[in-house]
Amino acid sequence: MAQSEQKFTSPTSLLVDAILVIGFFVYMYGVLTKHVPSNDPKMVMLWAALTSACMTGVFWLAVQMFRVVFRAQRAAKK
Repeated sequence: MAQSEQKFTSPTSLLVDAILVIGFFVYMYGVLTKHVPSNDPKMVMLWAALTSACMTGVFWLAVQMFRVVFRAQRAAKK
């Protein structure tokens, strides 16, 4: 009944995830600032940041699902 504990995260994978997520947030923020229907700079910044944060969360989930599926497909080939 001894199961081998296998770590699925490493400092490198966490760093790659952080860079991808931060880069995606910055990109989406830049795109969304042009689409907020307001002339007040504070409102544009607020709504672009809130929307970017929500979309970044979905992006993070997609990256994690990609990792799980990729890992399962590699294990199935072995």
